[in-house]
Amino acid sequence: MTIDMMGVGLAYPLLPKLIQGVGDYTLSQAAFYNGLIAVLYALAQFFFSPLLGNLSDAHGRRPVLLTAQTGLALDYFLMALAPSLWWIAVARFVSGVFGATVSTATAYVADISTPETRARNFGLIGMAFGIGFVIGPFLGGLLGEIHIQLPFLVSGILVTANVAFGFFVLPESLPPQSRRAFAGFRASNPFTALRMLTRLPQLSPYLVCFFLVFMAQRGLESIWVLYTDFRFDWGVREAAFSLAFVGLMYIIVQGFLVGRLVARFGEPTVIGAGYLLASASLLLFAMIEQAPLAVLLIGLFILGAASAEPALKSLSSSMVGKDQQGLLQGAIGSVNSLVIILAPLSANLVLSNVSGPAPLAPLPGAWFYLGSAFFLVAWVVFRRSIPARRTTSIKD
Repeated sequence: MTIDMMGVGLAYPLLPKLIQGVGDYTLSQAAFYNGLIAVLYALAQFFFSPLLGNLSDAHGRRPVLLTAQTGLALDYFLMALAPSLWWIAVARFVSGVFGATVSTATAYVADISTPETRARNFGLIGMAFGIGFVIGPFLGGLLGEIHIQLPFLVSGILVTANVAFGFFVLPESLPPQSRRAFAGFRASNPFTALRMLTRLPQLSPYLVCFFLVFMAQRGLESIWVLYTDFRFDWGVREAAFSLAFVGLMYIIVQGFLVGRLVARFGEPTVIGAGYLLASASLLLFAMIEQAPLAVLLIGLFILGAASAEPALKSLSSSMVGKDQQGLLQGAIGSVNSLVIILAPLSANLVLSNVSGPAPLAPLPGAWFYLGSAFFLVAWVVFRRSIPARRTTSIKD
């Protein structure tokens, strides 16, 4: 996962510049096409993530992880050679189709975890994200100054090395006796997968919580650079340093704190406290005008949100059998993919309507008020549905 996120960090921030270069587009045009390609990628993930999750439950995690990484390597090499916008769009669609690395890796972690280590191990995935996200953009910035397509080539080489590592070193985590028959393409439809989860009253509230929290976070991520420029007059360097700080916070919280917090207080307490802290941080963030306070509050926000997410995944994972971990993580991945379609469009629309010369409302931090409300509603939903611990089976 660290290598995977290094590749993402190397290439993804430079994608708008690559788009601009292949078609001699203006910055405004490149941003527009970048948004369309992001939606195409998210749609591909939304529709194919449950299929790969079902396949991993039936045939094991290892072949799906290797296939997903191979597709990602192909994506990077296509972009490194891209002569046109259509070429880039095809590459990102391929990456979305095979973009099951996160959900399958999470199912792998669930396979090899005990109830006592599950939350800590899910936190390690977050730490891997943080490490890759700190290293990747730094290297991408250096390589991008040499040639705009060089970071994509290096990312492809990194992911190819990851495929080789997985092929020769990674063992299978799901033994044959714990697998289930492939549920078929009908059950792999993302809407069917979501319906299967909502039939379980124990898991339905969690799905709502994931949706609300992802909406707040993905929207924040999509407008962060523009908002900090608008509100605090930050340039590219300040924005880059703030993103590196975000990565470091994820390493600290999900790599070192969340396991200890869950071991001491339990998942429900960590989730509830995390949602309240995240909600309060976003509410205050929407009101401030001082950059030092912004850094402090974003750190508190990550402390809350980044501790709650692996704890909720751990609690969800504990309520399904081993043969359905892939289905569960695939459905959560579909929720995230659906949010990736909705949240950036919503957040940018809100920001555009409050940052112009004639704003609809005098609320520069409008999206952060909304994000605070999302977390607060998620807290209410979760508190009303704390279940007794037991393993439940998803019925086909």
